Amino acid sequence: MSELSMEDVHTYYGDSHVLHGVSLHVAPGEVVALLGRNGAGKTTAIRSIAGFTPPRAGRIALDGEAVQGWPAYRIARRGLALVPQGRRIFAPLTVRENLLLGARSPRAADRTASWTMPRILDLFPRLRERQDQPSGTLSGGEQQMLAIGRALLTNGRMLLLDEPSEGLAPLVAREIGRIVRLLGAEGLSILLVEQNYHLALAAADRVYVMNKGTIVYEGTPTRLGADEDVKRRYLGVA
Repeated sequence: MSELSMEDVHTYYGDSHVLHGVSLHVAPGEVVALLGRNGAGKTTAIRSIAGFTPPRAGRIALDGEAVQGWPAYRIARRGLALVPQGRRIFAPLTVRENLLLGARSPRAADRTASWTMPRILDLFPRLRERQDQPSGTLSGGEQQMLAIGRALLTNGRMLLLDEPSEGLAPLVAREIGRIVRLLGAEGLSILLVEQNYHLALAAADRVYVMNKGTIVYEGTPTRLGADEDVKRRYLGVA
């Protein structure tokens, strides 16, 4: 388990000011969903946390230690695991090779909850069946399972999931949602970026809504589910 915080974060792409003072918090063992329409700034928030697009102002902390401005590899070694938007698997490599690329042993204090290859293949039986296949031959849902398994094998303590249901059939998206809920129940700290409103609310303990680079709402899934104005204005949910 790990803790993540963003405090008054401002991130730019060149002269374009994308994140305008974003603040959010993921407590140890908590699943937090970040919702919003396309272009709201959700992926930029993920890129800021992961070190791909460092913020120009504000503070990002893992377990209380400021990491903004660190290179991405150092943030990953600090315990951050990322499942990127679009999955980003290495198509010519086999499933097993993809999984092993970033595999790391857990810290001594975390060994009881460590992720190993057998445990990943138990979590995703379809990957066991296809572990010697080139990853580019997998279905979209199987590739998403592979991306999640690859991130878990880094044995990070904070998992960032960027649009894991994107482009998936509803039945497959529900399976991904089930996996997210399972990981949350095991105590993994998760920041879930999603446009799939129903998946996110079913998996999350708390929810943030983003619009035009700012946080416009924070609350529980139940409270958001009852707030028709926020759903209509910022999520397009009737």
